[in-house]
Amino acid sequence: MRILFWSETFWPRVGGVESLAAKLLPALRERGHEFVVVTWENIKHPDQIGFNGMPIYRFPFFAASGQCALNQVWEHRSRVAEVKRVFRPELVHVNSYGRSVFFHLATGNAWPVPSLLTLHQPLSGEPAARDSLLQKTLQNSDWVTACSASILQHARGLVPEIIPVSSFIHNAIEKPPFDPQPLPADPPRLLCLGRLVPEKGFDLALQAFAAVLKEVPDAVLRIAGDGPEREKLWNQGSELGLPKSVEFLGSVPPDEALHLIDQSTIVVVPSRIEGFGLVALEAAVMARPVVAARVGGLPEIVIHEETGLLVDEGDDAALAEAIVFLLNNPQTAGRMGQAARGRAEIEFSWQRYVDSYDNLYRLIVQGDTAIPAKSS
Repeated sequence: MRILFWSETFWPRVGGVESLAAKLLPALRERGHEFVVVTWENIKHPDQIGFNGMPIYRFPFFAASGQCALNQVWEHRSRVAEVKRVFRPELVHVNSYGRSVFFHLATGNAWPVPSLLTLHQPLSGEPAARDSLLQKTLQNSDWVTACSASILQHARGLVPEIIPVSSFIHNAIEKPPFDPQPLPADPPRLLCLGRLVPEKGFDLALQAFAAVLKEVPDAVLRIAGDGPEREKLWNQGSELGLPKSVEFLGSVPPDEALHLIDQSTIVVVPSRIEGFGLVALEAAVMARPVVAARVGGLPEIVIHEETGLLVDEGDDAALAEAIVFLLNNPQTAGRMGQAARGRAEIEFSWQRYVDSYDNLYRLIVQGDTAIPAKSS
């Protein structure tokens, strides 16, 4: 089956959605699917390069401004239409909602085929007014799937018409190629992993860590990732008197993330907004307990008091209390980590994930979506 995979961002950009897609497409190609990727990147001209034998077209959809931007809209629209007509896809899979989807909708008549929309991000701040891009994207999709029940519920609330043609497929990761080591305790290491942006709440982790050190003075907090908040977080750590106990590791390649988690005692996910929370799942497969905010899809990964602890979003005092409890109760922390790993192997298996998309592709193209991959 020929699939045009439309992604707001794609490899080699580093992120949960990008890393997931970079593994999913080769796995689906082994099932007999053929892919072309269209993505948005600010380059001078659309580029076609290969990724594991799959062409990637990178368009600078929003690089220009003013009259030049209007001219480029028509140019990009024509080139996207050409990609569709030449490739002749049987299905368009829009992998995450974003501004670039306008060019998919604007070229729908170039090669009319069914479309699947996957939602990876919360839509709480998005308008769903009549004729908005979000509403049109949802309504023009033959099927809508979300990476969590939380996102699906919200999308259904915004556009109720999608209720009978929507489902959720939880994200997944492949089984690690190595077994996790016991939780390190000398010193105990906390880990925050992700983009350094306000949504990830790493400032809350720093605030909480200042309180943690009063109870567990040899603890270390490692912050792995890069982004616009790096300097602000560094300054916050200095103001709190934490430089000797906080390590800023910078950007971490996806293939090294599990090793970093394996060196950690607890993984902390204090997000303010989170569609799914892939880091929490990565921690689970490495048998690490997670302390996370009760937002978005995180409660679907972290079962409170079974595989980790959940606290209210924005509550750094509760975050600190939960971390201290696990550090002072290593046997409980270890049991939670093992429980998380066992649950992840069943509920978030890679085989299930690939099967779900493979089946959904075929059902949509055949016009038979009476049996969704998973729904709520």
